[in-house]
Amino acid sequence: MSRIHPAAVVDAAAQVADTAEIGPWCVVGPGVVLQEGVRLISHAVVQQDTTVGARTVIHPFCVIGGDPQHGGYKGEPVRLEIGEDCLIREHSTLNRGTPGGGGVTRVGKGCLFMTGAHVGHDALVGDNVTFANHATLGGHTEIGDRVFLGGLAAVHQFGRVGQGAIIGGLAAVTRDVIPYGSAWGNHARLHGLNLIGLKRKGYDKSAVRRLLAAYRDLFEGGGTFAERVGTVETGYAELPEIMEITAFIRASGKRPLCLPGE
Repeated sequence: MSRIHPAAVVDAAAQVADTAEIGPWCVVGPGVVLQEGVRLISHAVVQQDTTVGARTVIHPFCVIGGDPQHGGYKGEPVRLEIGEDCLIREHSTLNRGTPGGGGVTRVGKGCLFMTGAHVGHDALVGDNVTFANHATLGGHTEIGDRVFLGGLAAVHQFGRVGQGAIIGGLAAVTRDVIPYGSAWGNHARLHGLNLIGLKRKGYDKSAVRRLLAAYRDLFEGGGTFAERVGTVETGYAELPEIMEITAFIRASGKRPLCLPGE
């Protein structure tokens, strides 16, 4: 049977797994689903229409599943979905979606949200993403797997950050960041590849050198940028990471691309 502190307020329409724990002065609203092993430590609010994945831990003073911060929102049914094994630290806020943005904000599994992190409405966050203190996502953003967002970094609404990228602290990300890229500054510029992340993923020196060569050909070679994209697709077709980068570029989101020296 689930452990619910007598000082907690749990709506009758919430679904709480038998192994979930809800601490004192927590509020769990209607349409909330707390899966197996979820822990709300104390003073946490899961407002409504939110699924919290198994073994996710929510620390005090978080507001999870709050209304989207959007002037056009009129109370329509929208949701937030959080994957399993996430850790959400104090004062973090994750908002539900909007009808115009698909109606759902999604967060993958194994994500770490440090103090004060924010996920805006309709954001799509991949697996194993790290938000350092007060990192912020605007609405409709797309964040790939294993991205690291430095403290106080902010990604503009509709922005994309490809998987494996690292965003430096205090960065204002107004342009899309390629997979495995390393971007920082205000406004953020691309400063190369996320070499630390690649090494942690198990790439040896030879593989890293090959990726760096492709990066140089793409961003520092001759001809137009469109021509260089085509050349790199042909010359490095055996590298799935480079093919992912070129596909990301060709997909073209609503924000311009983050480039070196801009």
